[in-house]
Amino acid sequence: MANSKAFTLIEVLISIALMGIVIVALFSSVDMLQNSNEHLLKHLKKSKKITKATKTLYSDIISSDGNISIKKDEFSRVCMEETRNSLYALPSAKVCWVVLKKDKMLVRVEGNAYLLPLRVDDRVEVDMIMKGISLFDVYHEKDKVLVVLKQEGQESISFMLQGVSKPEKKKKPVKKPIVTPTTAAPPPSTPTTPPLPK
Repeated sequence: MANSKAFTLIEVLISIALMGIVIVALFSSVDMLQNSNEHLLKHLKKSKKITKATKTLYSDIISSDGNISIKKDEFSRVCMEETRNSLYALPSAKVCWVVLKKDKMLVRVEGNAYLLPLRVDDRVEVDMIMKGISLFDVYHEKDKVLVVLKQEGQESISFMLQGVSKPEKKKKPVKKPIVTPTTAAPPPSTPTTPPLPK
């Protein structure tokens, strides 16, 4: 049996053991790749959400009439009194971006003729944009608007818009005094003679 062309039992067991070691290494690398892909997907979703938020804020400001109010009291907020960028198909809307105290949440409020803080009867749409906002500043000078946005644990995002001029204050029309004609003596009339009959 020295010329046998078959594998011995020991050769088969050694090949199975080697294949087991290779398969374990292969599965661990596939698992590592899958975890990496999940992490990348989470990062891309977060990045996409931030990009969408900044694009919406950019569109709100650039489509506004320039009447932008910025307040930094208990809430950081910026309001565009009239913008054509409506997410809810309004012809023109008042849009406010507000950082709420709870969860430091950035929200977008859209509606018509409302005041902050909102009342029960205000008809508005409120969209949660981001949580964990550590910085939200907007600066408006002449025709430039600078926006700085930072989420906790992330790099800050900033962009500048040009050509957003503040609306000119409407001048009150000056009333011209009404001139009344003064009564004066009629001009002297010249006597006319009636036409002669023919």
